[in-house]
Amino acid sequence: MFAGSPRSFYSMTKHLKQAERLRKIIESFPKVTVTVLGDLVADEFVYGEISRVSREAPVLILKHRERTVLPGGGANAVNNLADLGVNVLPVGAIGDDEPGRLLLKFFRHKRIPVSGVLKDKSYTTVTKTRILAGMTHNTRQQVVRVDREPENPPNRHLTRELFLAAREYLRASDALLVSDYGYGSASPAIVNALRQSGRRRVVNVPLILDSRYRLLEYAGATAATPNEPEVEAALGVRVGQDWEKLAEAGHQVMERMKLQSLLITRGRDGMVAFDQKQAPVDIPIFGSDQVADVTGAGDTVIAAFSAALAAGATTEEAAQLANYAGGIVVMKRGTATVSREELLRAIQQSPPSTRLH
Repeated sequence: MFAGSPRSFYSMTKHLKQAERLRKIIESFPKVTVTVLGDLVADEFVYGEISRVSREAPVLILKHRERTVLPGGGANAVNNLADLGVNVLPVGAIGDDEPGRLLLKFFRHKRIPVSGVLKDKSYTTVTKTRILAGMTHNTRQQVVRVDREPENPPNRHLTRELFLAAREYLRASDALLVSDYGYGSASPAIVNALRQSGRRRVVNVPLILDSRYRLLEYAGATAATPNEPEVEAALGVRVGQDWEKLAEAGHQVMERMKLQSLLITRGRDGMVAFDQKQAPVDIPIFGSDQVADVTGAGDTVIAAFSAALAAGATTEEAAQLANYAGGIVVMKRGTATVSREELLRAIQQSPPSTRLH
Protein backbone atom coordinates (compact mmCIF):
# COMPACT_ATOMS: atom_id res chain seq x y z
CA MET A 1 0.00 0.00 0.00
CA PHE A 2 1.24 3.50 -0.80
CA ALA A 3 2.57 5.08 2.41
CA GLY A 4 3.03 8.66 1.23
CA SER A 5 0.61 11.55 1.31
CA PRO A 6 -2.25 11.82 -1.24
CA ARG A 7 -0.49 14.86 -2.73
CA SER A 8 2.74 12.88 -3.22
CA PHE A 9 0.82 10.04 -4.83
CA TYR A 10 -0.99 12.46 -7.15
CA SER A 11 2.31 14.13 -8.09
CA MET A 12 4.00 10.80 -8.85
CA THR A 13 1.03 9.65 -10.95
CA LYS A 14 1.03 12.95 -12.86
CA HIS A 15 4.78 12.67 -13.60
CA LEU A 16 4.37 9.08 -14.80
CA LYS A 17 1.58 10.13 -17.17
CA GLN A 18 3.68 13.03 -18.46
CA ALA A 19 6.66 10.75 -19.05
CA GLU A 20 4.48 8.23 -20.90
CA ARG A 21 3.06 10.99 -23.08
CA LEU A 22 6.58 12.24 -23.93
CA ARG A 23 7.65 8.71 -24.85
CA LYS A 24 4.75 8.40 -27.28
CA ILE A 25 5.66 11.72 -28.90
CA ILE A 26 9.28 10.59 -29.39
CA GLU A 27 8.17 7.25 -30.84
CA SER A 28 6.07 9.12 -33.43
CA PHE A 29 9.03 11.13 -34.78
CA PRO A 30 9.64 8.79 -37.76
CA LYS A 31 6.13 9.67 -39.00
CA VAL A 32 6.96 13.39 -39.00
CA THR A 33 8.46 15.45 -41.86
CA VAL A 34 10.10 18.83 -41.20
CA THR A 35 11.46 21.28 -43.78
CA VAL A 36 14.46 23.29 -42.56
CA LEU A 37 15.08 26.64 -44.23
CA GLY A 38 18.39 27.74 -42.83
CA ASP A 39 21.87 29.17 -43.05
CA LEU A 40 23.94 26.04 -43.63
CA VAL A 41 27.26 26.26 -41.80
CA ALA A 42 30.33 24.00 -41.85
CA ASP A 43 31.78 23.64 -38.35
CA GLU A 44 35.47 22.81 -38.75
CA PHE A 45 37.50 21.56 -35.78
CA VAL A 46 41.30 21.49 -36.01
CA TYR A 47 42.98 19.65 -33.16
CA GLY A 48 46.62 20.20 -32.22
CA GLU A 49 49.02 19.04 -29.55
CA ILE A 50 51.01 21.77 -27.83
CA SER A 51 54.59 21.42 -29.04
CA ARG A 52 56.42 24.54 -27.85
CA VAL A 53 56.32 28.33 -27.80
CA SER A 54 57.22 30.00 -31.08
CA ARG A 55 60.43 32.07 -31.37
CA GLU A 56 58.68 34.33 -33.89
CA ALA A 57 55.96 35.52 -31.49
CA PRO A 58 54.66 34.67 -27.99
CA VAL A 59 52.28 32.02 -29.31
CA LEU A 60 51.95 28.27 -29.00
CA ILE A 61 53.05 26.01 -31.83
CA LEU A 62 50.61 23.14 -32.29
CA LYS A 63 51.43 19.81 -33.85
CA HIS A 64 48.45 19.02 -36.08
CA ARG A 65 46.62 15.86 -35.03
CA GLU A 66 43.25 15.76 -36.78
CA ARG A 67 40.54 17.76 -38.50
CA THR A 68 36.82 17.19 -38.62
CA VAL A 69 34.06 19.07 -40.43
CA LEU A 70 30.50 18.76 -39.13
CA PRO A 71 27.17 20.39 -39.99
CA GLY A 72 26.70 23.65 -38.08
CA GLY A 73 24.03 26.35 -37.85
CA GLY A 74 20.93 25.36 -39.81
CA ALA A 75 22.77 22.25 -41.03
CA ASN A 76 23.18 21.20 -37.39
CA ALA A 77 19.42 21.54 -36.87
CA VAL A 78 18.99 19.28 -39.91
CA ASN A 79 21.45 16.76 -38.48
CA ASN A 80 19.70 16.76 -35.09
CA LEU A 81 16.30 16.17 -36.67
CA ALA A 82 17.72 13.27 -38.67
CA ASP A 83 19.21 11.69 -35.54
CA LEU A 84 15.84 12.06 -33.79
CA GLY A 85 14.38 9.91 -36.56
CA VAL A 86 12.49 12.75 -38.24
CA ASN A 87 12.21 12.93 -42.02
CA VAL A 88 14.05 16.18 -42.70
CA LEU A 89 14.16 18.25 -45.88
CA PRO A 90 16.94 20.91 -45.85
CA VAL A 91 16.79 24.11 -47.90
CA GLY A 92 19.80 26.44 -47.96
CA ALA A 93 22.72 27.80 -49.97
CA ILE A 94 26.32 26.59 -50.09
CA GLY A 95 29.31 27.56 -52.19
CA ASP A 96 31.10 25.52 -54.81
CA ASP A 97 33.91 24.82 -52.33
CA GLU A 98 35.27 22.08 -50.09
CA PRO A 99 33.16 22.90 -46.99
CA GLY A 100 30.01 22.87 -49.13
CA ARG A 101 30.93 19.55 -50.70
CA LEU A 102 31.62 18.07 -47.26
CA LEU A 103 28.18 19.15 -46.03
CA LEU A 104 26.56 17.51 -49.06
CA LYS A 105 28.58 14.34 -48.47
CA PHE A 106 27.53 14.28 -44.82
CA PHE A 107 23.84 14.65 -45.68
CA ARG A 108 23.99 11.99 -48.38
CA HIS A 109 25.69 9.59 -45.96
CA LYS A 110 22.67 9.99 -43.65
CA ARG A 111 20.25 9.66 -46.56
CA ILE A 112 19.04 13.23 -46.12
CA PRO A 113 17.60 14.60 -49.41
CA VAL A 114 19.85 17.33 -50.86
CA SER A 115 17.84 18.66 -53.80
CA GLY A 116 16.98 21.76 -51.74
CA VAL A 117 20.65 22.44 -50.91
CA LEU A 118 21.60 24.87 -53.65
CA LYS A 119 25.23 25.20 -54.73
CA ASP A 120 26.25 28.54 -56.22
CA LYS A 121 29.68 29.64 -57.49
CA SER A 122 29.06 33.22 -56.41
CA TYR A 123 28.47 32.15 -52.81
CA THR A 124 30.89 31.05 -50.08
CA THR A 125 29.91 28.30 -47.65
CA VAL A 126 29.86 29.77 -44.16
CA THR A 127 32.70 28.01 -42.31
CA LYS A 128 33.59 28.36 -38.64
CA THR A 129 37.04 26.96 -37.88
CA ARG A 130 37.83 26.27 -34.25
CA ILE A 131 41.46 25.59 -33.29
CA LEU A 132 41.71 23.39 -30.21
CA ALA A 133 44.93 22.77 -28.32
CA GLY A 134 46.00 20.48 -25.50
CA MET A 135 48.65 18.15 -24.19
CA THR A 136 48.60 14.40 -24.82
CA HIS A 137 45.66 12.73 -23.00
CA ASN A 138 44.37 16.09 -21.75
CA THR A 139 41.14 17.86 -22.66
CA ARG A 140 41.68 20.21 -25.58
CA GLN A 141 40.71 23.85 -25.17
CA GLN A 142 39.56 26.17 -27.92
CA VAL A 143 42.19 28.87 -28.46
CA VAL A 144 40.81 30.77 -31.47
CA ARG A 145 37.98 30.69 -34.00
CA VAL A 146 38.26 31.81 -37.61
CA ASP A 147 35.03 32.54 -39.53
CA ARG A 148 34.81 32.51 -43.32
CA GLU A 149 31.65 34.19 -44.54
CA PRO A 150 30.20 35.19 -47.90
CA GLU A 151 30.79 38.83 -48.74
CA ASN A 152 27.18 39.21 -49.87
CA PRO A 153 23.91 37.37 -49.10
CA PRO A 154 22.46 35.04 -51.75
CA ASN A 155 21.69 36.94 -54.97
CA ARG A 156 18.16 37.49 -56.27
CA HIS A 157 18.19 34.36 -58.44
CA LEU A 158 19.43 32.15 -55.60
CA THR A 159 16.91 33.67 -53.20
CA ARG A 160 14.12 32.85 -55.65
CA GLU A 161 15.38 29.26 -55.94
CA LEU A 162 15.45 28.92 -52.14
CA PHE A 163 11.85 30.13 -51.96
CA LEU A 164 10.71 27.67 -54.64
CA ALA A 165 12.53 24.73 -53.04
CA ALA A 166 11.04 25.49 -49.61
CA ARG A 167 7.55 25.89 -51.04
CA GLU A 168 7.82 22.56 -52.83
CA TYR A 169 9.02 20.73 -49.70
CA LEU A 170 6.34 22.30 -47.52
CA ARG A 171 3.62 20.51 -49.45
CA ALA A 172 4.80 17.27 -47.85
CA SER A 173 5.83 18.67 -44.44
CA ASP A 174 4.33 18.83 -40.96
CA ALA A 175 6.41 21.85 -39.90
CA LEU A 176 8.85 24.49 -41.15
CA LEU A 177 11.95 25.17 -39.04
CA VAL A 178 13.64 28.49 -39.85
CA SER A 179 17.27 28.79 -38.73
CA ASP A 180 18.43 32.37 -39.34
CA TYR A 181 22.07 33.10 -38.51
CA GLY A 182 22.03 36.30 -40.54
CA TYR A 183 23.64 35.03 -43.77
CA GLY A 184 20.58 35.35 -46.02
CA SER A 185 19.32 31.83 -46.74
CA ALA A 186 16.58 32.20 -44.14
CA SER A 187 15.58 35.83 -44.44
CA PRO A 188 12.30 37.43 -43.31
CA ALA A 189 11.58 38.21 -46.98
CA ILE A 190 11.70 34.52 -47.99
CA VAL A 191 9.69 33.37 -44.97
CA ASN A 192 7.06 36.07 -45.36
CA ALA A 193 6.76 35.22 -49.07
CA LEU A 194 6.19 31.57 -48.15
CA ARG A 195 3.42 32.48 -45.72
CA GLN A 196 1.76 34.68 -48.35
CA SER A 197 2.16 32.27 -51.25
CA GLY A 198 -1.55 31.55 -51.27
CA ARG A 199 -1.31 27.79 -50.82
CA ARG A 200 -3.42 26.63 -47.89
CA ARG A 201 -1.01 23.79 -47.04
CA VAL A 202 1.93 26.21 -46.71
CA VAL A 203 -0.02 28.69 -44.58
CA ASN A 204 -1.26 26.02 -42.17
CA VAL A 205 2.13 24.40 -41.51
CA PRO A 206 3.58 25.41 -38.11
CA LEU A 207 6.60 27.71 -38.47
CA ILE A 208 9.21 27.49 -35.70
CA LEU A 209 11.79 30.27 -35.73
CA ASP A 210 15.34 30.69 -34.44
CA SER A 211 16.72 34.09 -35.47
CA ARG A 212 19.87 35.48 -33.96
CA TYR A 213 19.58 39.15 -34.91
CA ARG A 214 16.08 39.93 -36.23
CA LEU A 215 13.60 38.02 -34.14
CA LEU A 216 10.78 40.57 -34.41
CA GLU A 217 10.98 40.97 -38.20
CA TYR A 218 9.20 37.71 -39.03
CA ALA A 219 5.47 37.67 -39.69
CA GLY A 220 3.29 34.63 -39.22
CA ALA A 221 5.58 32.48 -37.08
CA THR A 222 3.89 29.88 -34.88
CA ALA A 223 6.70 29.55 -32.35
CA ALA A 224 10.19 30.84 -31.61
CA THR A 225 13.13 29.62 -29.50
CA PRO A 226 15.35 32.63 -28.67
CA ASN A 227 17.83 32.64 -25.83
CA GLU A 228 17.52 35.23 -23.09
CA PRO A 229 20.19 37.63 -24.46
CA GLU A 230 18.41 37.61 -27.86
CA VAL A 231 15.13 38.55 -26.17
CA GLU A 232 16.87 41.30 -24.21
CA ALA A 233 18.47 42.66 -27.41
CA ALA A 234 15.18 42.54 -29.34
CA LEU A 235 13.23 44.40 -26.65
CA GLY A 236 16.02 46.62 -25.30
CA VAL A 237 15.52 45.34 -21.74
CA ARG A 238 17.60 43.66 -19.05
CA VAL A 239 16.06 40.59 -17.38
CA GLY A 240 18.76 39.22 -15.06
CA GLN A 241 17.28 36.95 -12.38
CA ASP A 242 13.97 38.83 -12.16
CA TRP A 243 11.12 36.38 -12.89
CA GLU A 244 8.54 39.13 -13.34
CA LYS A 245 10.72 40.90 -15.92
CA LEU A 246 11.29 37.63 -17.76
CA ALA A 247 7.57 36.84 -17.81
CA GLU A 248 6.78 40.34 -19.07
CA ALA A 249 9.46 40.11 -21.79
CA GLY A 250 8.09 36.77 -22.93
CA HIS A 251 4.54 38.10 -23.13
CA GLN A 252 5.78 41.11 -25.11
CA VAL A 253 7.48 38.89 -27.68
CA MET A 254 4.39 36.67 -27.89
CA GLU A 255 2.15 39.68 -28.47
CA ARG A 256 4.38 41.51 -30.94
CA MET A 257 5.02 38.41 -33.05
CA LYS A 258 1.51 36.97 -32.56
CA LEU A 259 3.02 33.63 -31.55
CA GLN A 260 1.22 30.57 -30.28
CA SER A 261 4.32 29.31 -28.44
CA LEU A 262 7.61 30.76 -27.21
CA LEU A 263 10.56 28.98 -25.64
CA ILE A 264 13.23 31.16 -24.01
CA THR A 265 16.44 29.29 -23.22
CA ARG A 266 18.45 30.48 -20.20
CA GLY A 267 21.63 28.38 -20.12
CA ARG A 268 22.18 26.83 -16.69
CA ASP A 269 18.88 28.35 -15.52
CA GLY A 270 16.92 26.09 -17.86
CA MET A 271 14.06 27.24 -20.08
CA VAL A 272 10.73 29.03 -19.85
CA ALA A 273 7.82 28.00 -22.09
CA PHE A 274 5.09 30.49 -22.98
CA ASP A 275 1.74 29.52 -24.47
CA GLN A 276 -1.30 31.59 -25.41
CA LYS A 277 -3.56 29.48 -23.21
CA GLN A 278 -1.59 29.05 -19.97
CA ALA A 279 0.83 30.67 -17.55
CA PRO A 280 4.59 30.52 -18.29
CA VAL A 281 6.23 27.22 -17.34
CA ASP A 282 9.71 27.39 -15.76
CA ILE A 283 11.71 24.24 -16.52
CA PRO A 284 14.98 23.57 -14.64
CA ILE A 285 17.98 22.37 -16.62
CA PHE A 286 18.19 18.64 -17.19
CA GLY A 287 21.40 17.04 -15.90
CA SER A 288 24.46 18.87 -14.62
CA ASP A 289 24.98 22.61 -14.97
CA GLN A 290 28.73 21.90 -15.42
CA VAL A 291 28.53 21.81 -19.20
CA ALA A 292 31.23 20.45 -21.47
CA ASP A 293 30.45 22.48 -24.62
CA VAL A 294 27.53 24.69 -25.67
CA THR A 295 28.48 24.69 -29.38
CA GLY A 296 25.30 24.18 -31.39
CA ALA A 297 23.08 23.55 -28.37
CA GLY A 298 20.45 26.00 -29.66
CA ASP A 299 20.19 23.98 -32.89
CA THR A 300 19.51 20.83 -30.86
CA VAL A 301 16.86 22.63 -28.81
CA ILE A 302 14.90 23.93 -31.80
CA ALA A 303 15.17 20.57 -33.56
CA ALA A 304 13.61 18.70 -30.63
CA PHE A 305 11.03 21.46 -30.05
CA SER A 306 10.02 21.50 -33.73
CA ALA A 307 9.84 17.71 -34.00
CA ALA A 308 7.59 17.56 -30.95
CA LEU A 309 5.25 20.34 -32.16
CA ALA A 310 5.04 18.66 -35.57
CA ALA A 311 4.09 15.42 -33.79
CA GLY A 312 1.21 17.13 -32.00
CA ALA A 313 2.81 17.99 -28.66
CA THR A 314 1.63 20.87 -26.51
CA THR A 315 4.00 23.78 -25.90
CA GLU A 316 4.97 22.42 -22.47
CA GLU A 317 5.54 18.89 -23.80
CA ALA A 318 7.68 20.19 -26.66
CA ALA A 319 9.63 22.39 -24.22
CA GLN A 320 10.27 19.46 -21.89
CA LEU A 321 11.68 17.38 -24.76
CA ALA A 322 13.79 20.32 -25.93
CA ASN A 323 15.10 20.69 -22.38
CA TYR A 324 16.11 17.02 -22.21
CA ALA A 325 17.83 17.31 -25.60
CA GLY A 326 19.68 20.49 -24.62
CA GLY A 327 20.84 19.00 -21.32
CA ILE A 328 22.19 15.91 -23.09
CA VAL A 329 23.98 17.69 -25.94
CA VAL A 330 25.90 20.22 -23.80
CA MET A 331 27.65 17.29 -22.12
CA LYS A 332 29.19 16.35 -25.48
CA ARG A 333 32.19 18.11 -26.99
CA GLY A 334 31.99 19.87 -30.34
CA THR A 335 28.93 20.17 -32.54
CA ALA A 336 26.83 17.18 -31.51
CA THR A 337 23.36 15.66 -31.79
CA VAL A 338 20.91 13.74 -29.61
CA SER A 339 19.24 10.49 -30.62
CA ARG A 340 15.74 9.22 -29.91
CA GLU A 341 17.23 6.51 -27.71
CA GLU A 342 19.08 9.09 -25.59
CA LEU A 343 15.88 11.08 -25.13
CA LEU A 344 13.94 8.00 -24.06
CA ARG A 345 16.65 7.05 -21.54
CA ALA A 346 16.67 10.57 -20.11
CA ILE A 347 12.91 10.50 -19.52
CA GLN A 348 13.22 7.10 -17.85
CA GLN A 349 15.99 8.37 -15.56
CA SER A 350 14.33 11.65 -14.63
CA PRO A 351 10.63 12.54 -15.02
CA PRO A 352 9.79 16.03 -16.34
CA SER A 353 9.84 18.78 -13.71
CA THR A 354 8.92 22.45 -13.36
CA ARG A 355 9.62 25.27 -10.89
CA LEU A 356 6.79 27.13 -9.19
CA HIS A 357 6.62 30.95 -8.96
